[in-house]
Amino acid sequence: MKHRVLQPELLDTLPPDHPDAVRARYEMLQVNGIMGNHRWIERVLRRQGERGWRITELGAGDGALSLRLLNAGLCRAEDLQAMDLAPRPPHWPAAAHWRCGDVLANELPESEIVIANLFLHHFTEEQLRTLGARLSPATRLIVAAEPARLWIHTMLGHLFCALAELNHVQRHDMQASIRAGFRGDELRRALGLGDQWQATTQMHPLGGCRFMAWR
Repeated sequence: MKHRVLQPELLDTLPPDHPDAVRARYEMLQVNGIMGNHRWIERVLRRQGERGWRITELGAGDGALSLRLLNAGLCRAEDLQAMDLAPRPPHWPAAAHWRCGDVLANELPESEIVIANLFLHHFTEEQLRTLGARLSPATRLIVAAEPARLWIHTMLGHLFCALAELNHVQRHDMQASIRAGFRGDELRRALGLGDQWQATTQMHPLGGCRFMAWR
């Protein structure tokens, strides 16, 4: 898979309360658990973050990752911000901030840390460049866990979906995500990060493209 291929994911076409969508979101928690994305992001922020730094999660979904970081003591509720097309979750802390909107059409919140989990692969290179240009001057650290675009992961994905008996939405969307994923320094280049940024990318054996950039 030399080039990224973007195609619509089924979950994005279903009403939030559709039974298949509800099951797919639950199964996504299983996928995240196996890939270890949330655990890895938490470890990076423990090592690289500083007390008092604000955290913004892009594409926060149900808020599970941000709440994990909050409960781990990595930030205060008032320093936690999230953006998503979905409305504010009912369990979202009153002191934390939630912006309901398109990350490409709205200014990003000022924060020292920006995180994303299985979100950036939804965008084209042009859209990612737009997103990179919207980063706040205050941002010092970017941490993203995205799908790794390798053939081995397409096969492992098919095997996992069969063994775990995942529904048709997750079976389709997992493969679509892998085809839209990243490898090498693609994400850094797509975001248009300048010379002031340093970046690393690690390809995790269980399908993750783990990206970190700092300045």
